[in-house]
Amino acid sequence: MSKNMVFGSLAVAGLVLVMSILDLALKMPFGGQMVMDILYILGAGIVLYLGWDAIRDLQ
Repeated sequence: MSKNMVFGSLAVAGLVLVMSILDLALKMPFGGQMVMDILYILGAGIVLYLGWDAIRDLQ
């Protein structure tokens, strides 16, 4: 159960990261607000790191 939650959070964080990078490049999904995109990228990076660390601890 806990591995599924970690994998779910990794998937959502990866999706947010991809969408934010696309928004920075194309100004398409969210309207191109650069400050919010940078904050989303930082937040997604932190969640991805914490998820990766949690997966290592669960093994």
